[in-house]
Formats: sequence, structure tokens, C-alpha cells
Amino acid sequence: MNLVTGASGLLGSHIVEKLRGGDSPVRALVRRNSVRTWLESQKVEFVEGDLGQPKALRAACEGVDVVYHSAAKVGDWGRWEEYQRVTIDGTKNMIDAAIAAGVRRFVHVSSISVYGYHTRECTIDETEPLGFKLYKWAYYSRSKIEAEKVVWQAHREGKIEVTVIRPAWIYGERDRATVARLVGMIQQRKAKILGPGNNRLNVIYAGNIAEAAITAAHLPAANGEAYNCSNDGNITQQEYFDLLADAIGAPRVTRHVPYRVAYTAGFVLELLGHLFRFKNPPFITRYAVWLMGRRSFFSAEKARKHLNLQATVPYERGIPNTIRWYFAQKKQPAPPATPETARVPS
Repeated sequence: MNLVTGASGLLGSHIVEKLRGGDSPVRALVRRNSVRTWLESQKVEFVEGDLGQPKALRAACEGVDVVYHSAAKVGDWGRWEEYQRVTIDGTKNMIDAAIAAGVRRFVHVSSISVYGYHTRECTIDETEPLGFKLYKWAYYSRSKIEAEKVVWQAHREGKIEVTVIRPAWIYGERDRATVARLVGMIQQRKAKILGPGNNRLNVIYAGNIAEAAITAAHLPAANGEAYNCSNDGNITQQEYFDLLADAIGAPRVTRHVPYRVAYTAGFVLELLGHLFRFKNPPFITRYAVWLMGRRSFFSAEKARKHLNLQATVPYERGIPNTIRWYFAQKKQPAPPATPETARVPS
């Protein structure tokens, strides 16, 4: 039995899909109000509860061999108390339940942002220290670092096998966090390239990470290791936007804004947002600017070597498929194919 937390989210749902595709049994921890339609189609077993309910977590872990823990407070906006409760305390509750139930391997989904906000042109691998230049409101990254400390402590004490997966910017079907915003910006001609646009992006298809995570769960040598699952090869910021625009059937993005100007705007908007306690995130945040415009690059060579991480779904197929899924969910006809997307297989 495999337990997946965050199974209704982007990466969690792809882990479920890959496990069920291999005919492996899956149990999903879901909150009472979670939308389960897609998960029901995968014939998974459900356990109701959330990360703040130790008794429910203990029941969810009964008879489980591997826990894939992808649930967390996502996004770069919110109160620190939310990140503490969901990401940090929730991880502590989850791994305690896994230990009590005798779970063999705990696969913890972290983030490349735990390394901090490197912007210079450099390549970062798993030997890099965590937490470089984290600013005050970097709650997402700070909480991910603290959650990692929780699982590493349990591993050091010999209580459970642990593998940490550090994804980059994830995309794919069932992405409800960023695809709508990107589509809207491109369709409304509001999108801009940060800097010259020739910087390499760390973008990766969720299904490719899921394959690597499942491999790691059954690899003895992956116990006690962390892996950057951070890219499907080389793609620049401009190339990424070109693929998006082509898939949407919209004009390509040609307007540019200096990175520093965008970063400063993000800081000012964050300042106003925190000052006036905005519930919704500002239009621009420093984290979003860093994701898109940084010159630093996160190597996935260790995962390629140890876990056979590969672009089973490359950008040229994954991006159009994601856009088609998005329009299908909105019950809108798919956009007309451009000459570029017409050549991309489904």
C-alpha cells in the first residue's frame, strides 16, 4: 500500500496516476471538502483527515509501505502561522504517524527554493547549503527548510528511511496554481519577459518527477539522499513563453522588462500587501520574479544518474497537453493550433 498526501494537488495527483498505472494500490489522505472526482476515477482508497489530526494520520498509515508526502501550504503568500501549521507541524505529525505504523520509506517533497535565492549565474547541486539570502517574508522557502529538518532528524535517529525530492517549478495537467494566471496574462498581452529572456528556466513536468519519486521509494541507495528534480533539459525563459503562446494560439511575448525593475516592483507590492494585510497575493512578488528571471540553474544530474530521471514527457508535448487540459476544464474549445503546435503529438 502507498499513501499519498496532497493527492488532489498537482504533483500528488501525478504520483497517484503513475502508481495506479503500474497497478500499485494507493490510499489518499483527503480533507472532507476535497474534490475527489479525478481520484475516484483512479480507484484509490480514501482516508478522511488533515495534517493536523494525528489520529487520522495514524489510521492512514496502517499497513503502508511508502508514504509520498506532497501536502504543504503552497504559494508565496499567506500568514506564517499557516505555513507553520500545514507545512512544518503537518510534516511532523505525518512522519510521527508513519514511524508509529512501521512505514518503511518516507518520500518527502520539498523544493529547490530551500537553497535560498541565488540569482548569479551558477549551477547549484545537492551539496549546496540551504537558506541563502532568504528575506523576511520568504515563508514558503523557510517552512520547506524547517520541514526538511523534521524528516532528516527522524532519519538520523534511525526511526525511518527517508528520501527528499526537491522539485523546481512544476507544471502539468491538474495545475490549478499557475496555468490560469499565465494563460490570462498571455491572452491579455500583459506578459513580459524578465531581462533578455535567454536565462535557463528550471521547469519540470509533474509526471517526470512522479516517476523519479517512485523509483527513489524502492531504491535502497536513495535512503538518506536528497534529489533535485529540477528540469527536463534546457529551456530558456523566451522558449518557455513561446511554447505557451503557441499552445494557447496567442501572439508570442515580445515585450521585456529589466529583472531589477520587476524585482523592486515585487518588493514594493509585497510591502503594501503586508502593511494592509491583503488576503490575495500581489500581482508581482519577488519569488515569482526569481522563479522566472534568475540566472542561477539547479542541476538534476544526481537524479538522472541515481533515479533515471528523464523527460518522458518533454516540454514540446507537456506544455501543449497542459494547455489543452486547462481549456477542457473550463469547458472551452481548444485554441487553434499554430504551425508550431500543430506538429506536437498529444
